[in-house]
Amino acid sequence: MDPHGDHMLSWPAPPGEERSDEQWTAIAGQVRHAANKLGQPLPLCLPGEPRQCGRSAQQHALAWAAELKARAHHLIEGYAPSAEAASYAAGTLFKERLGALRG
Repeated sequence: MDPHGDHMLSWPAPPGEERSDEQWTAIAGQVRHAANKLGQPLPLCLPGEPRQCGRSAQQHALAWAAELKARAHHLIEGYAPSAEAASYAAGTLFKERLGALRG
C-alpha cells in the first residue's frame, strides 16, 4: 500500500477526542485486520510499523480505513444481484448507516 495521505498537511483529531499513538496503532491494526478479511492480505509498511516508514499511526489508521471502505464497496459491486441493488447498498443504505453512526 503506497498512499498514506501524504497530501494532507495534518491529521487533526476531532475536538475532545485526542488519541495516543498507542491507541492509533491499535486502531490501525484492527482496521487492517478487517480489510484483510475482505481480500488479499495487506502488508505492513515495514517491520515496526508505523514509525519505520516515517508516517504516524493515525495516518496508517486512516489509510487502512480507506482501503477497507474500497474493499467493502468492491464487494457490493461484485456481489449485488443487480446494479440497482448495488446502488442502493452503496448509496442509500450506506448513508443511513453512516448517519446512525454519527447520531
